[in-house]
Amino acid sequence: MQEFNEFLIFIDQYLGSSSWFVPLLLGTGVFFTFYLKFPQIRYFGFALKVVRGKFDKKDDQGDTSHFQALTTALSGTVGTGNIAGVAFAIHLGGPAALFWMLATAMVGMTTKFVEVTLSHKYREKISDGSMSGGPMYFMKNADFRLFGNKVNLKWVGIMFAFATVLSSFGTGSLPQINSISNSMFSSFGIDKMLTGGILAILLGVVIIGGIKRIASITEKLVPFMAVVYIIGAFSVIIFNYQNIVPSFISIFSEVFSGSAAVGGFLGASISFAISRGVNRGLYSNEAGQGSAPIAHASAKTNEPVSEGLVAILEPFIDTIIICTITGLVLLSSGVWNEKHENTFAQADLIFLDKVYTEDKEEDVKDLFNYLNGNSGISMYSGNIDVIDGRHSNEISILHARSLAEDILFYNNDEEVFNGTLNVVDGKLQNDLIVKGKSLVHSAPLTAIAFDRGFFGNYGNYIVSIGLLLFAFSTAISWSYYGDRAMTFLFGAGSVVYYRVIYVIGFFVASFARLPKYLIQQKQ
Repeated sequence: MQEFNEFLIFIDQYLGSSSWFVPLLLGTGVFFTFYLKFPQIRYFGFALKVVRGKFDKKDDQGDTSHFQALTTALSGTVGTGNIAGVAFAIHLGGPAALFWMLATAMVGMTTKFVEVTLSHKYREKISDGSMSGGPMYFMKNADFRLFGNKVNLKWVGIMFAFATVLSSFGTGSLPQINSISNSMFSSFGIDKMLTGGILAILLGVVIIGGIKRIASITEKLVPFMAVVYIIGAFSVIIFNYQNIVPSFISIFSEVFSGSAAVGGFLGASISFAISRGVNRGLYSNEAGQGSAPIAHASAKTNEPVSEGLVAILEPFIDTIIICTITGLVLLSSGVWNEKHENTFAQADLIFLDKVYTEDKEEDVKDLFNYLNGNSGISMYSGNIDVIDGRHSNEISILHARSLAEDILFYNNDEEVFNGTLNVVDGKLQNDLIVKGKSLVHSAPLTAIAFDRGFFGNYGNYIVSIGLLLFAFSTAISWSYYGDRAMTFLFGAGSVVYYRVIYVIGFFVASFARLPKYLIQQKQ
């Protein structure tokens, strides 16, 4: 499993995590925004009319309505990224990161417009009578020319289709059910295998009906889950109404300076805030990824541009509305820069060779520089004596980009550790459970924030239910993306085998230990 995780990381470092990927993807959106003269603004009202069916014609070819295509695509983007991803971005880059998420969404609206228009224009009717489209089809069918000569890009389409099949498991299936089962177990004590078994059956029933059944489910599920989540979110925002204006100010006041240190948060440079905000924004709305065009290619219309206009609503709903609301929950509740009791992830523990405190400006400055990649703070190496779970060495421990407090080392959940710790270059070599106070991030942070509203301690159940609905809907939509990719590669007959493997993988991942790389995709 470790070898597989390292293989995934190796591939990712040349693709999604590479230095060129984000500027290229964001730059494409900026280019089309100016080239097409801001279609996301000029045609926003028209897009709303299209999605309501105002221009529909009975003889239009396709399998789904504009609204169904939109909700199917949204079911793939509105997911754990909205609950966990926003919290992770703010944790890394501070409130300023949220601004860059929103800026990314604005140009992402144009990227969605272009990619969906192209995919719809070059879609095909396959042997079972359904429509099939996506980037692989316009790579195959479009008349690409270089210096007047036609260029065959079908091979690029084949590569994209293979990548889509793999992503349907790595994004849509395995991490989603793993997140659901863990959440149901921690919140309600429900056995992971039971959760996986029930949802795997439901998933199989839904996807076996193809895009028409998927669309009929998502057009009901997506609005419902959005309403539930928004009600819970506003219960927190309104409860902390006195912090609404300061929260908005914090988002925009440090856009060009980075986020200053406050509370347990040690600050983030402007480059770090931009990087994390843009990355999370791109991950959240999937603009330029090529997945959403597959869903939109099924829409009933003979005007590809009209479906492209429908697609501009996705980043608006997913990032500008839902992610902004999540961000306001985190900021208004004040949980984002507070330390909370939690079990530390050993991979995130860093042992420093001296004592640092948040009360000393010089210490905060040194830690700020270190966390933003600009400092040579020395790591601790050596032995640490622990008595009754506590160490007495003159050191500091970082966890989740914060100075950890009230640290206890355990052999297991109940038995404290007594003995000697071995630390090499700041990394703990012993396999122990470590608990204490530090910043938290991702879904646990959002769950804590939801407890600070009108629903009190029951608020975190909204997060658990939201994770279930969001993650399950993501699994549904990604099954269709993989379905169309398999059709492109091997024909319609291959789809049934893909669906069986998809459901089986979904079930197994509910209780199996996933590679660390896939788990990180949930954040």
